[in-house]
Amino acid sequence: MSQILIVDDEPAICWAFREALTEEGHAVDVAPSAEEALAMIARGQRPELVVLDVRLPGRDGLSVMRELRHELGEAPVVVMTAFGSLDTAVRALEQGAFDYLVKPFDLDNAVSVLKRALAAVSPKPLSGKPTFVASPSRQPATLLGASPVMQQVFKQIALVAPSTVSVLITGESGTGKELVARAIHRHGGRKEGPFVPVCIPALNPGLVESELFGHVRGAFTGAHEARSGLIEQANAGTLFLDEIAEVSPPLQVKLLRMLEQREVYPVGSATAVPVDVRVVAATNRSLEQAIAKGDFREDLFFRLGAFRIPLPALRDRPGDVSLLAHHFLLESIETSGRGATGSLRFSAAALGELERRSWPGNVRELRNAVEHAAIVARGGEIEVEHLPSPALAVVGPATTVEELRTAVTRWAEQFPTEMASPDAPGLHDALMRLVEPAALSVALKKTGGNKAAAAQLLGLHRGTLRQKLRDFGMDSD
Repeated sequence: MSQILIVDDEPAICWAFREALTEEGHAVDVAPSAEEALAMIARGQRPELVVLDVRLPGRDGLSVMRELRHELGEAPVVVMTAFGSLDTAVRALEQGAFDYLVKPFDLDNAVSVLKRALAAVSPKPLSGKPTFVASPSRQPATLLGASPVMQQVFKQIALVAPSTVSVLITGESGTGKELVARAIHRHGGRKEGPFVPVCIPALNPGLVESELFGHVRGAFTGAHEARSGLIEQANAGTLFLDEIAEVSPPLQVKLLRMLEQREVYPVGSATAVPVDVRVVAATNRSLEQAIAKGDFREDLFFRLGAFRIPLPALRDRPGDVSLLAHHFLLESIETSGRGATGSLRFSAAALGELERRSWPGNVRELRNAVEHAAIVARGGEIEVEHLPSPALAVVGPATTVEELRTAVTRWAEQFPTEMASPDAPGLHDALMRLVEPAALSVALKKTGGNKAAAAQLLGLHRGTLRQKLRDFGMDSD
């Protein structure tokens, strides 16, 4: 049996923990404030585990972490909050918290965390000395979000930042993968070193190996002097490899060797150069699918993904849209240099429209929309008509069937807000008018304008094809 102290001003939370932990055979005490918790400890109580809320009346939970750790030695502290941020998660874990619970949480899962905390740390008697040294204050977080999914992202960043393991960030384009990589660097032990971002597709295809690994003088035509590569330039810091799925198979082998041997061979050199870099990689594609197709090495995937952070799409965190929109509007006002924009604000209708959209371009698209609206509105309220029209996600030549299905789904979700009047075409008709002309045009192009062959390719009767071409004004006859 262990003595556990719950510090929270929400009676329901305290009651739930007391009931669940008592059933497990533990003795549970409750304090509604940080001051009361410290007073109980001063009176002689020695809990073996503290569950501490961040938002409390009077002093907040994080402000008493140092005193708790001083008084209780190595007794674990589990922090919980419904108002987390990246800075909150980092501060809690830096100051010795065993784990970080985000409200609302599943009680069974929370009790499992407490069991792990009790099992992992053997409490010692009062030592009279703090078991940690508080770190200096951090820079403000660049990632924003109050939603549970983003608070989980903050927690993952805080957990992995102090280590040196490789991190793989996954998520759609525009979700903020580089911001997460920079946060990992900024909150880690290598923050004094360089952060070197590398967008793989942006590198010169003919010189990508030289760009990454460097070269010696005379290694190839134009190599008039030796040059260190981007990997070596990231020494003692963090190397961010964006769009890692685009790395060619030969280069994958060299990256794997670099990760395993911690050395690189500049182009044209037989001598290895030792490197000390932390690698954070990102992709908006499924590496598992790339492995299945033989396009990506499984061993490299496991080396890069020692710790994985999946980023949610903006449509999966709709509660954050208003928060982000106001932040981007403030940034736009501060950087515009135009006094008229100082009075800008969103109307209720505009905010409602922003929250209804599905944002296929995610946070990046939202930022662009807010900047566009700020320019058009000039001053006063931003209305719906000031926002750019939502667009169907661009479908590229490498789009998979699943990606196409997702794009159509997003368009369909946006359709009701785009209808001009009750007399507008229905969803099905609107979709057919959007996609059928494109399919007909491609079929005719592929068959050199032969309508019989085009009808066969489309799986249509020739008479049906002719009628469709007339309906869409595409009948060249």
